[in-house]
Amino acid sequence: MSVVEQPSSPNLMTRALNILVRPRAEWELIETEPATTQGVFIGYACILAAIPAIARAIGGVFGVCVYGFCIHANPAFVVVGAVAYYVVSLAGVYVIGLIIDALAPNFGGQKNQLLAMKVAVYSFTAYWLAGIFAIFPPVAILGLLGLYSFYLLYLGLPRLMKAPADKALGYTVVSIVLGIVVFVVAQAIGGAVANFGAGPAAVNLGMNGPGAGTVSVGGANVNLGRLQAAAQQMASAARQAEGGQTGGKVVVVDPVVLKGLLPGAIAGVARTDVSDSSGSAGGIGGSSAEATYQSGDRRITLTVTDLGAAGAVTALAGAFDVNSERQTPTGYEKISTAGGRMVTERYDNQARSGEYAVVVAHRFTVAAEGSGVGIGDLKAAVAAVGPDRLAAMAHG
Repeated sequence: MSVVEQPSSPNLMTRALNILVRPRAEWELIETEPATTQGVFIGYACILAAIPAIARAIGGVFGVCVYGFCIHANPAFVVVGAVAYYVVSLAGVYVIGLIIDALAPNFGGQKNQLLAMKVAVYSFTAYWLAGIFAIFPPVAILGLLGLYSFYLLYLGLPRLMKAPADKALGYTVVSIVLGIVVFVVAQAIGGAVANFGAGPAAVNLGMNGPGAGTVSVGGANVNLGRLQAAAQQMASAARQAEGGQTGGKVVVVDPVVLKGLLPGAIAGVARTDVSDSSGSAGGIGGSSAEATYQSGDRRITLTVTDLGAAGAVTALAGAFDVNSERQTPTGYEKISTAGGRMVTERYDNQARSGEYAVVVAHRFTVAAEGSGVGIGDLKAAVAAVGPDRLAAMAHG
């Protein structure tokens, strides 16, 4: 089915122009025109999202020149990076649509996933078009013109999601904040995919129903069902921040309790310092505890953090089945998923330094960083905290 079916917007470029110059009138047409989620993405998002991706690829291949000295990136990595950027951009917009739909009742609106996807996709028009400036790095700053998408979102939300005017601003702000978080996480993962290999990249977009299908690039597979679950978790966190959730509030673990999880010694190295802290912002709190273990040139810093409701953001990473490893001249960097938990590790054999971190229950992070020790010591440090105990706290 064609995404644009009204006489006033006969083709994609006319739609893009109209949403920029006459957004109010165009949102009225968008609201009532027949469409499907797949049609909106395939017929519009997939095309416009390619603009910044291609521009980044061209700009990266040409390189950056300063005073006659030019730096050119590996073309293979540039292409893989552009593909990764393209895929996570589409996945990010899909998640934002789910968030908009989930938040609707909390701002007096009506849930409707198709209309929410329309809001997310068409609001991004300015962002995608402004991405053309990435083709020439010196003027890439003009990409800030894409911020006009925030205004498009502000106009489209109350119209399509039926939110009252007095709640439209709050609805927009929360959607934007969560949208930024989604893109920060998604782009970080996309960058990791690009850096972990420049092998053949395959892209597959499947949407056989709400939350169904996968998006894949290289070694990463994006599970849209998990993306939907992640969006629901983030929407719940947003409701807490807005004070709209009356029950089931996530109470962060007392930092003193977290401090009690830190062992007295690791790999024969005694604990020399320990601290804890907690705080909150916008209705969402967090707590953490950190210990240092040092003896001679052997040092390990072990940290356990409870992200509370904000930990829902890490659920987005769970939708990306990334299992990649990159060898460096003296070590390696690796991202993997073990037992449903995202694991990151880095180690330099020459310097005998590195870090090892695990995300537990989409809420807690346990990280060990050290020097003068082996990667096995860092893994043992994380294991000593007891990830399973943390998981029990999250579910208890």
